[in-house]
Amino acid sequence: MAYVISDDCIACGSCIDECPVGAISEGDIYVINPDECTDCGTCAGICPSEAIHEGN
Repeated sequence: MAYVISDDCIACGSCIDECPVGAISEGDIYVINPDECTDCGTCAGICPSEAIHEGN
């Protein structure tokens, strides 16, 4: 299951630089493309606001 970014996102950009497959895009809050996410969890580990978690 792909990771998702919650409304707690502060749009700091840390996750974009860490994603090995480029599945994260910018916006008011960032978004993870579930078709590209490999479920590695790297983004969740780097997020300072703990806004990234496994999707349902």
